[in-house]
Amino acid sequence: MLVINSLPDHNLPLEAADAETLSVAAAREVERFLSYRTNPKPTPLQSLGRLARQVGVASIQMKDEGSRLGLGSFKALGGSYAVIRLVLEEASRQLGKHVDVSELNAPAVRRIAEGMTFGCATDGNHGKSVAAGAQLVGAKAAIFVHSGVSDERVAAIAQYGAEMICIEGTYDDSVAAAERICKENGWIVVSDTSWPGYERIPGLVMQGYTAMLREAIAGMSQAPTHVFMQAGVGGLAAAVAGHFDIVFGNDRPRFIVVEPDRAACIFASARAGHPVKVDHDEPTIMAMLECYEPSLVAWRILSRKADAFMTVSEEEAAETMRCLARPMAGDPAIVAGESGGAGLAGFLSVMEHPEKRAALGLDTNARIFVINTEGATDQARYEEIVGVAPAQVRAVA
Repeated sequence: MLVINSLPDHNLPLEAADAETLSVAAAREVERFLSYRTNPKPTPLQSLGRLARQVGVASIQMKDEGSRLGLGSFKALGGSYAVIRLVLEEASRQLGKHVDVSELNAPAVRRIAEGMTFGCATDGNHGKSVAAGAQLVGAKAAIFVHSGVSDERVAAIAQYGAEMICIEGTYDDSVAAAERICKENGWIVVSDTSWPGYERIPGLVMQGYTAMLREAIAGMSQAPTHVFMQAGVGGLAAAVAGHFDIVFGNDRPRFIVVEPDRAACIFASARAGHPVKVDHDEPTIMAMLECYEPSLVAWRILSRKADAFMTVSEEEAAETMRCLARPMAGDPAIVAGESGGAGLAGFLSVMEHPEKRAALGLDTNARIFVINTEGATDQARYEEIVGVAPAQVRAVA
C-alpha cells in the first residue's frame, strides 16, 4: 500500500529544535565523538548497478551498516552516543567545568559514570547500543526486552554486562515498563522513541545517526532523487529526512517511509492525519521494525518531510534478503537482516506498479538511496530465510 503525503504540515520547515538536532554542525560533532570509539571507520556505500539497470533506474546506492562499530547495526551510533553525551553532561555538572569527550577515561569522569544506570526497551539493536555505550564509559545498563526478542539477540546484549529484564507483551509494553521501572530506581531512560515531555534524549539518539549520513553524502557522486527508508517508531527515518532536508534544501530527494504491513503505525498516522497507536497484529519477521506507536519527535519531522508512506509484506522483505545475498553478477553480496533491507524492499515493490512509479516520479533518471540497517543479528533466522549462512555470503562478497 502507498499513501502520498497530503497532510497540512507537508513541506513546512523543520521546527527550530529539530533543525538544530539534525544540523550539519551537530553531525560534525557526532563524527568527532565517533573518532574516540573503537573501530570508528566508515561503513561501505555499495552500488547496486546491475539491479538498477534491471528495474529501470539510473542508480541504487545502499549504505551497509552491518559492520558498524562491531555491533552489526546502525543503532550502534544512536544509543551509545546518547549515553556518552549524558555522562559528559553529568560530569560537567558535578565537576563544575566543561568535560569533553577526550576526557571520557579520566578517573574523575569514570567515577561519576560508575554511579549512573541507563535503561531502555529494545527489539535488539538499540539495547545493544545502550549497553555497549554504558560498558564503554563504565556505567551500568538495564535493558528491557519483550517476549518476541529472540534468545540470540538477548545474549548479544547481555555480553556487554547489561542487566536483562524480560517483559511479557510487545515492544510498546516494554517501553512502558522501562519508563516506569527506571523512574522508580532513579535510572536514566535512553529511548529511541519519544512521548509527551520526553524528547531530548530520543533527539540525541537521532543525532547520533547523522554521522552515517555524513559518510553517505561524502561517498555520493550525485545526490539521490529518492530515498526509501524503513521505520519502526520512526527515529531513523526522521533523522534521514530531516538531515537531508537541511543539506539539500530545495533539491532534497523525495522521501518514502517503509514499514511492515503488520506493524505500520506511521502509515496509519499518515492516513489519520495525526499520531495513532495501531493494534498488535501477527508478529513480523522485520522484528526491529515491530512497533505500534510512532515517536512524537519522529512524527513531527516525517509529517513535514516525508513525501509518501508505504508498507511491505513478509515475503517482500524475505525476497529482498535473498536478492542481496545472491545478487546479479557485478553487484556486491550483502548480508541484510530481516529489517535491514526493508527500504529496498519498498522500492522494489513500487517498481512493480506503473501507477505507483508515476506517482513518485521514478523513471530512468532516478537515483535511489537506501540503508541496510542491520546485518544478521539473528543468524539462525537469517539462514532459515535465505537458505545460506551469513558467513558464506560474506565469503562471496
